Amino acid sequence: MDNAFWADNDRAQKVLQELKGYKDTIEKYEKLCTSFEDLLVLIEMANEDEDQELAQEAQLEATTFKEKYEAMLTATMLDGEYDRNNAILELHPGAGGTESCDWTAMLFRMYTRWAEAHGYKVEVLDYLEGDEAGIKSVTIQITGENAYGYLKSEKGIHRLVRISPFDSSGRRHTSFASCDVIPEMTDEIVVDIRPEDLRIDTYRSTGAGGQHVNTTDSAVRITHIPTGIVVQCQNERSQIQNRERAMQMLRAKLHEKEEEERMDKIDGIRGEKKEIAWGSQIRSYVFHPYNMVKDHRTSEETGNTSAVMDGDLDRFMNAYLAWIHQK
Repeated sequence: MDNAFWADNDRAQKVLQELKGYKDTIEKYEKLCTSFEDLLVLIEMANEDEDQELAQEAQLEATTFKEKYEAMLTATMLDGEYDRNNAILELHPGAGGTESCDWTAMLFRMYTRWAEAHGYKVEVLDYLEGDEAGIKSVTIQITGENAYGYLKSEKGIHRLVRISPFDSSGRRHTSFASCDVIPEMTDEIVVDIRPEDLRIDTYRSTGAGGQHVNTTDSAVRITHIPTGIVVQCQNERSQIQNRERAMQMLRAKLHEKEEEERMDKIDGIRGEKKEIAWGSQIRSYVFHPYNMVKDHRTSEETGNTSAVMDGDLDRFMNAYLAWIHQK
């Protein structure tokens, strides 16, 4: 079958996926309306009978309704061009050495937990372990409706303050890691990439995958020389597949860069690029001398640091969406 057939088939699948998304949204809204009506009846019954148990039940139902309402309200803010797309997320350590590599591994776990809690699929595209501990770099794809819309709030520098487990003196350390998020682009996106502008390197895969990835140079790194953009992929079992996946990421990054230049504003899709160090963080995670996670853009904060590190990020994502819609 020719390429036109597969292109038409892909477009048809995309339309069906969008229709399913609209249908699911309508069903959620109708269920929310029914829940509201049931809640009003429950409150009325509790008042009329002066029933304390019914009143407590109504209070619990009201809390549940509020959470679902706020989640649906937040979803209405996902109106960006790429918000419905899958997301590609990259993590890199910054200032702080081994401590920052460990911090990168903690963030990797945090985003994986968040994605799994929301029913998203997580796929590791590239992974490089730290020399002593943690992660030097990791790239993951998070697949699911509105993945990019939510995760775009996470791009920037993340700062950690804690007592370092790598310091025998038990001193407090500050570490940094960068998070970059781009939407997965379809093949319909046209980006002019000249072969002579690319440097393609192959290397031995270091991630999971058995004997095959450890004995062949199947991993691929592509450098776009004019822009300096580097992408790499090692999760596929063949060099050809890794190259195709890396080219998809490169097209997405180049398209993103073109959008930034076209809109002529630095806070377009990517957001401001900053040094991975002091004074540039979007969020701080403090484990000592007190517990607090605070987003410096929205001022949203919580003292439940363990829940955040287990993937409880919705409050920060929702606050960010409300913040950018007010700008």
